[in-house]
Amino acid sequence: MTELSTESELFVATARAFLDKTAAISGQRELHAQGLSYQPAWWQRAAELGWAGLLVPEELGGGSVSGSGLHDLAAIAQAIGRTVGPGPLYPVSTVLAGLADADNADAHAESIAALVAGEQVATWAADEPGRPFRPHAPSATTTATVLATGTGYRLNGVKDRVEAGAQADLVLLGARTDDGALRQFLIRTDAPGVTVRPQTCVDLVKQYARIEFDDVEVEAAAVVGTAGQTAALIDRQAQVGIALACAESVGILDAVLALTIEWCRDRYSFGRPLASYQALKHRLADMTMWLHAARAITAGAVDKIAARTPDAGMWASAAKSYLGEHAGLLVQECIQLHGGIGVTWEHDLHVYLRRITLYSNLLGTPSEHHQAIFTAANTTEPAA
Repeated sequence: MTELSTESELFVATARAFLDKTAAISGQRELHAQGLSYQPAWWQRAAELGWAGLLVPEELGGGSVSGSGLHDLAAIAQAIGRTVGPGPLYPVSTVLAGLADADNADAHAESIAALVAGEQVATWAADEPGRPFRPHAPSATTTATVLATGTGYRLNGVKDRVEAGAQADLVLLGARTDDGALRQFLIRTDAPGVTVRPQTCVDLVKQYARIEFDDVEVEAAAVVGTAGQTAALIDRQAQVGIALACAESVGILDAVLALTIEWCRDRYSFGRPLASYQALKHRLADMTMWLHAARAITAGAVDKIAARTPDAGMWASAAKSYLGEHAGLLVQECIQLHGGIGVTWEHDLHVYLRRITLYSNLLGTPSEHHQAIFTAANTTEPAA
């Protein structure tokens, strides 16, 4: 990943200070006890720090410190991983990634401005019940119809595992039109015919929902992008989402391994620190190697996605599959090295493990991304 500039380092340092003060890991238990995912006022303060507008061009009210919004955003996600912070950074960012790139972005300028300011929350509904992650092949459908306000669509379908679905004001989803075209629509979650059903989640504060669409009237103005660019917008949204999930996972692994190394240095057994035992040194060395590899593959993916290179999708799949396979194992190893205290509710390790477990299958499982890499490698034309 490109080295952060002085301005970017200050931006990230401010974000870390904000998280340490307002979203310490102990605070996640308090939110969980209250049944909350995040405090809306907290997210608005985060948006005021510039978190929500990093992928939005300046002419639409956004902007980044370094000039590469994705690099700045990934650094924020990594900082969030340190405290397993709350907030809709991932759903809002993926939606804005699509809106900002859409040919009709100006038509959604009001929604973009509200999202950048933290006044509204949006989420991307890409998963469907009982199906793998295939955002390009939705079963949701729309039929062209005449509404009271003019021509539009009638939407039917179900979206599953939608982050912040119950907290979002807007939902971005893909559907097939009656002529078979793939389109995306930005819809209010309080629109008639939209039903939001909260779902349980392994994470303490992340909340998901099932959203049902029953003959929902959709105005033509709700369409995001042209038919020709919809697939590319979905690619971009998926890649941004994967980059953020991987960057946050790296932040989690960094924090967990630091906790474990400190524990092994301070904890004594038979008059010696645990870290002095050769077998444990080997395990810590293996985990350190996994962390460095996770950081490197994530940095590579962020670089490729930020540059919009043709192989960005394959790099995103490589990062997602590696983190999906190794991140959970690393945290489990750390729990084992902590002994009995590591499996208690009072210890913070399980809070990290819950988030890592959630991300392992979010936006595609490791096996699905292995298949995507195989497919991409075997469909790429050889160099001349």
